[in-house]
Amino acid sequence: MRKRFEQQIEIGQLLIQDTQISLKSKDSLDELMAALKEIFVTLEYNEKIFSILESVISYGKQKTGRKGMDLWQIFVLSQVRLCIGASYDRLLHLANYDHLIRQIMGVEKQPFFERTAFEYQNIYDNVTLLDDEMVQQLNEVIIAFGHDIFKKKEGAALRLKTDSYVVESNVHFPTDYNLLWDCARKSMDGVSKFVGKYGAIKGWRKMDDWRLQVKGLMRELGRASASGGKNKDKRIKNAATKYLQKANTLAKKIEAATKSFPIEDTADLAESLAITYYLGLMRKHIDLVHRRLIKGETIPHEEKMFSIFEDYTELVKKGKTRPNVELGKKLAITTDQYNLIIDFQILDNEQDRQMVEKLVKRLLEYYAIKSWSFDKGYWTKENKELLCKHVSQVIMPKLGKRNKQEEQEETSRQFKRLKNKHSTIESNINELENRGLDRCPDRSIDHYKRYIALGVTAYNLKKIGKQLLEIERQKQQKKQAVRKQAA
Repeated sequence: MRKRFEQQIEIGQLLIQDTQISLKSKDSLDELMAALKEIFVTLEYNEKIFSILESVISYGKQKTGRKGMDLWQIFVLSQVRLCIGASYDRLLHLANYDHLIRQIMGVEKQPFFERTAFEYQNIYDNVTLLDDEMVQQLNEVIIAFGHDIFKKKEGAALRLKTDSYVVESNVHFPTDYNLLWDCARKSMDGVSKFVGKYGAIKGWRKMDDWRLQVKGLMRELGRASASGGKNKDKRIKNAATKYLQKANTLAKKIEAATKSFPIEDTADLAESLAITYYLGLMRKHIDLVHRRLIKGETIPHEEKMFSIFEDYTELVKKGKTRPNVELGKKLAITTDQYNLIIDFQILDNEQDRQMVEKLVKRLLEYYAIKSWSFDKGYWTKENKELLCKHVSQVIMPKLGKRNKQEEQEETSRQFKRLKNKHSTIESNINELENRGLDRCPDRSIDHYKRYIALGVTAYNLKKIGKQLLEIERQKQQKKQAVRKQAA
């Protein structure tokens, strides 16, 4: 039975509400712990956080049975991981040996008392129970909590900034011929599992030789493509022809063999389906390499793949010199004057300007907005008109030549002042990247979405914690000043 959090008061137990956080520290984890402690002791937000966690993690579960990790512990560890961009191995170390984190989790005791220890698989299995939709709900609660801390008056208008950047997926740089090798390798991995499980399967005694030959031909083609000199096109075609011949022979051999593989349990069925999947991709990339390098065709963008593992990956060109292309998906964030991220959206094969209408409808439903700034990538005439209907100060520089009225608007003092303030969001993006949201190490689109959502909530909690510590410092300074006057 999984519980919210019930801290049994035992001998030597350290309570969450008694956690001491150094006011001299400016470390990101200390700031995060300050925010988590404040949420835990504030009944209103404590109840909201636990209600959301229960609605997803505990939904449909029996109230009897083995006790799982408490919901509070799951929430704390998920935020710690994304606050510092930690791996699960480092998260395990922190959960077992960092006294401050353990006290916020409610498991720390005084020295010489028996300690609660966590296992790697226990942490991984529980933290991955969160999903991106639930984390977005948590972020809404965290934003409301943050606005209370920053003393935002109810109904007060916000000053927003919106920009996007690329969160890279965990892939190598793709070419059609190295993706063909990936397909061949994964197909042979599946065959090897059948051969290892059922020793009677014949015809694969030289599996290692097949791997060496296919990989060697792939590298030979890569060297021919990268080198210069005379007759480069001829060398590339010769290398591609040899590579494709070997790949075709291997594909036919695997296809013929899989028809006779025994299917005796669900594991065999899953492995057989995986081989079929990778074999299909292998034939696709054989065709792409043949068309591009042998026939000299230009492959349309929509036919290309950028990873056979993370198939959601897009090749994004942001018009930058370095890097000129990035592999992942664009993340659009919207921040307010308190540097809190009040909205984020992963763009699915969309341009910045295409998401403005949905963004406006989504935010106007919850917030009053005084000013809103964008860069040129968001500009269209329709977007500008839509925003001007609802927001008094819209900063959206025109993409292209400006007419006299637009020139006058964009050279005004107010426009320049708010446009200069827009650069603040670049600092917010840089902080997100430094805390782990530059490249997602998790696999699959669902884990990618969750990783980004948790990164945003951890960022917001850190900003709130920083403000809480600053408020406490000011209180201490006032107390010291009063004591000095009294002395």
